[in-house]
Amino acid sequence: MEILEVLALIAGSVAVGAAARRGPVPAPLLLVVIGLVLATVPGVPAYALDPAVVIPLMLPPLLYGAASDSSYPDLVAAIRPVLWLAIGYVLFAALAVGYGVHLLVPGMPLTSALVLGAVLAPPDAVAATAIARKLRLPPRITAILEGESLANDATAITLFKVMLAVSVGEGTGWAGGLAEFLTTAVGGVATGLVLMVPIHWMRRRLREPVLHNILSLLMPFAVFALAERLHTSGVLAVVVVALYLGHRSWEVDFAARLQETAVWRMLVFALESVVFALIGLQLPRVLDGLEAYGAGQLVRYAVSVFLLVVAVRLLWVFPWTFLPRLLSARIRRREPDTSWRSTLIVGWSGMRGVVSLAVAFSIPATTPGPAGEEAFPARSLILFLTFTTVISTLLVQGFTLTPLVRLVKLPSRDRAEEARAAAQAQQAASRAAEARIEELLRDRRNVLPPPLEERLRRMPGRRLSAVEDAAREHYGALPEEERAHVTYRRLAAELLAEERRVLVDLRDRRRLDTETMRLLVRRLDLEEAILYSTGAAERGQS
Repeated sequence: MEILEVLALIAGSVAVGAAARRGPVPAPLLLVVIGLVLATVPGVPAYALDPAVVIPLMLPPLLYGAASDSSYPDLVAAIRPVLWLAIGYVLFAALAVGYGVHLLVPGMPLTSALVLGAVLAPPDAVAATAIARKLRLPPRITAILEGESLANDATAITLFKVMLAVSVGEGTGWAGGLAEFLTTAVGGVATGLVLMVPIHWMRRRLREPVLHNILSLLMPFAVFALAERLHTSGVLAVVVVALYLGHRSWEVDFAARLQETAVWRMLVFALESVVFALIGLQLPRVLDGLEAYGAGQLVRYAVSVFLLVVAVRLLWVFPWTFLPRLLSARIRRREPDTSWRSTLIVGWSGMRGVVSLAVAFSIPATTPGPAGEEAFPARSLILFLTFTTVISTLLVQGFTLTPLVRLVKLPSRDRAEEARAAAQAQQAASRAAEARIEELLRDRRNVLPPPLEERLRRMPGRRLSAVEDAAREHYGALPEEERAHVTYRRLAAELLAEERRVLVDLRDRRRLDTETMRLLVRRLDLEEAILYSTGAAERGQS
């Protein structure tokens, strides 16, 4: 692929993804649709979704970005359903879908059908995270979907390798496959546990933001590659490290943390956009080699497999949500908010994505046989059914998820309650800071001139006022006496803008060198970032 084609793919994908942020349609769905349309346009390059690129080069940063941004306490609280979905459901789906396809598609060998089942088993991490946050689903549902999607790729990829080895006659049987799965999974977690502490130690001691971000960008690839070299799960190793680092990110230098957040938002946004555009652009590739099948036959197979995948997930989710609750009072106490509504949303959120396609494309074209190399049985049909199932789940389930949430009247996040909790937390932090200031200023070594002392005392109160203003916005218009802080922020922003204008003017008249101007402007930028930190955080989450 030429460099201009790559740049066109990235630029176009990012442009569509950015446009989708302003509309009601989640970016993954819009990107897939546009990719499908462009795939039929003559002259559009044949972009290949190469598993040698997607799995080791695109999957690690996407997993790291999703895992480091996840809530570790929420994942721990939802560990039971997460494990049942990430491990139990993937194994069940691979076998059920595999046997179902073997019965539905005449002539498809059972071994090939089980390979397809392993390919279609894992819901997509990127789609689940993007759509769950776009819809602002309740925290527990978001944690379950994110936790499942972070861990299930490891289960599915390992299971795929076992199924593929069995299908080409190189497997060691089901006992050997189970042993390999356990070794890979446990080894991946162990690798992450071993690496996370020294990596965090280095991050804490790197005060230079540029070096810190270089380490941050290299780390997912290095962890994934090392785990794979040790024949363990690179996916689980990256997820374990990312969860730990994200949970302890507050210990990192503030300047490095600010820059790291911006860098990773940019990188993940670009990668997500490219990944979903690539899914739609694979249409020409998956249509190759299907001459032996009629159009009606292919449509019937595609619809049947899609319905089978959806039914298998619902068939797993409902029993394994409510059966343990019937048998255990402890589970009922720990999970009081579980309902058929939330269970239905989890069951309907099983969109497949780029990992399924990448794994399917890694199926070899030929396998060793008695008479030499033979074509892999039904490989073209496996690619086609993987593609149609990915597209169907993304579009059908993705577009209907929002109406379904409204139809079942699933309670959404209470933004007013979240804002109230933020205000209460900031109030506790500000009181602690004020007590600490009094303690520090009693020490004669910390004597300050009165203006600086007053400025120091105002710092906690200013942050509290910003959070309280955001909380009040959820209760309607502000009373006249409470608008002072909003006016203060607006006027402060005007002052900062005027200072920037003067600094740039001095630079342009060569009365100030460019480097000094940038340093002074950066200080103003940081001051404005503090001024609008609450609003910026809310915009980033939306």
